[in-house]
Amino acid sequence: MTRAGTSGAAADTLTGGPRPGRVRRPGVPLPLMLPALVGLAFLLLPLVALLVRAPWRTLPDQLTSSAVWQALQLSLVSATCATAVSLVLGVPLAWLLARTEFPGRRLVRALVTLPLVLPPVVGGVALLLALGRNGIVGRWLDAWFGVTLPFTTAGVVVAEAFVAMPFLVISVEGTLRAADPRYEEAATTLGASRFTAFRRVTLPLIAPGVAAGSVLAWARALGEFGATITFAGNFPGRTQTMPLAVYLALQNDPAAAIALSLVLLAVSIAVLAGLRDRWMTAS
Repeated sequence: MTRAGTSGAAADTLTGGPRPGRVRRPGVPLPLMLPALVGLAFLLLPLVALLVRAPWRTLPDQLTSSAVWQALQLSLVSATCATAVSLVLGVPLAWLLARTEFPGRRLVRALVTLPLVLPPVVGGVALLLALGRNGIVGRWLDAWFGVTLPFTTAGVVVAEAFVAMPFLVISVEGTLRAADPRYEEAATTLGASRFTAFRRVTLPLIAPGVAAGSVLAWARALGEFGATITFAGNFPGRTQTMPLAVYLALQNDPAAAIALSLVLLAVSIAVLAGLRDRWMTAS
């Protein structure tokens, strides 16, 4: 061994280990590598098949057809409206869960996150029982205000907001818990009301979390299927969103179904790309 090699080994011994530049990463065991590659192929193969079998030559014609354009337009509008509803209702709810103490808070948090694990069709049935024409609340909306939500465009927004709002609440609540509440308390000691402190101090601090939660909620609303078809039906031009159009076109026009699927895939990739910096920072 040369003198340089001896001194390097001695330095490693004195410092308790090899230098950072010389750290060798352990190899991946074969029993872990094989199932990992199979799992990767399992997740990527359907997406690759979608791209390979896509009708690229006729894709512009498919996306500009009246039925596809109606479903696309309705999906974008309803998902945006559902995200707006989630913002108006979800941000205050997240603040309540993160900043206040009240009996049963854990139960409330569990109920708020329940739509994340609840089957969407069950959520649609629950919406019908609550807001349907004979529902416990819907009957009064119909009798007093003449408002009927099921099988309408407004019903699509309600169904999408029901399944998408928990994503925003969880994101905003986590950001609120990470934010230092002393800034809000300092604002109140200087004479600001709690709402003013929230609007002028807390909300700018949690703006990245609100933005991330909004994007997640919008993407979830755009891809909603089960609750929408159960609560709002599948009427072209009125309640037929892109996932419903994909399901219907798959039976009669597979090329149109693939074209709509590509649009939803592109939106999902854009959402992941938009949230990549936040995830990388969090990790």
